[in-house]
Amino acid sequence: MSTVVMHNVVSVDGFIADANDEIGPLFDWYFNGDVDLVDGGGMKVSRASADYIRPMWARIGSMVIGRHLFDMTNGWEGSPPTGEHVVVVSHRPKPDGWHPEASYHFVDDVTQAIAKARELAGERTVAVAAGEVGGRAFGLGLVDEVAMDVVPVVFGSGKRYFGSVDAQHLLEDPHVVIQGDRVLHLLYRVRR
Repeated sequence: MSTVVMHNVVSVDGFIADANDEIGPLFDWYFNGDVDLVDGGGMKVSRASADYIRPMWARIGSMVIGRHLFDMTNGWEGSPPTGEHVVVVSHRPKPDGWHPEASYHFVDDVTQAIAKARELAGERTVAVAAGEVGGRAFGLGLVDEVAMDVVPVVFGSGKRYFGSVDAQHLLEDPHVVIQGDRVLHLLYRVRR
């Protein structure tokens, strides 16, 4: 069965964007190294980051995102940034005529979204975007691991990594800790 990993780049104080969805310097580390992250993609990271991110992205079969992220990115024009399938949690259907060939599925429930993403991913990883949808999946016990790319910036306020989760949850000690250039990669298993 697939592993469900909640993932995002995050400030040291736990925010994935400011209140206006601006990401400031959170993604600068994707462009401050000398190793191509993807062929022809323009992203250059440190060797340590590339050695961590490449195999992680290669294992992803499907993603779960919220409608807000879908709308902000226009669903990456029907081409998922990683994996082959995207499940969008939304009460609204796929926009009429929007990339009919794209493997994007719209469901209105987080539990159903994770189930659909697992089905689509097979044995591969399901990546869940942090934020409100990721936080709901985490709070429901549907997340197996938490992956954070921590950037040394303090936002002070904004969109929280875990969304509106308001209960205490324990994670195991991180089983992956990798220092890149202006980013610290952490991977935790969720304690059951």
